Amino acid sequence: MTTDPPLNVLFLCTHNSARSILAEALLNHLGKGRFRAWSAGSSPRENQQPNPLAIEALQRAGIATEGLSSKSWDVFAQPDAPHMDLVITVCDNAAGEVCPYWPGQPATAHWGYADPSEVQGTQDQRREAFLQTLHAIGRRLELLVNLPAASLHRMGLQQTARELAHSDEVKA
Repeated sequence: MTTDPPLNVLFLCTHNSARSILAEALLNHLGKGRFRAWSAGSSPRENQQPNPLAIEALQRAGIATEGLSSKSWDVFAQPDAPHMDLVITVCDNAAGEVCPYWPGQPATAHWGYADPSEVQGTQDQRREAFLQTLHAIGRRLELLVNLPAASLHRMGLQQTARELAHSDEVKA
């Protein structure tokens, strides 16, 4: 059994209310101590909270939601912030923005997902959109957490994370 410290992963989206929240909670659930996840947004709205449908989807899946909150990515650029090993954007808007300087120059990747909060329709259709996004993120995170330790060391982490961005194309 390895005693390596967990890999710190930051998921970024514009408002930090849906996709990045789903990814944070799911990786903390699946990570089995090998990973520690956080999420943040490039421009969360004032008093932004996680989308209630994101929280509901996580709870229905049996994933803890305590402590989830929407916050600015500036929190993670502070000197006392946890050191990130990997930063993943999960929406196309955040991927195109100029990110803050991340201490330690973590690996970066973009895993784009459609925004479930933009789905129009009945409450059941909107719930289904969040569930589908949760499952899509989950498929990619399952691959990440099951990688051998050698694939997660500093030199290979960026390449591995970027290859996982195309995992849905391979397993479609």
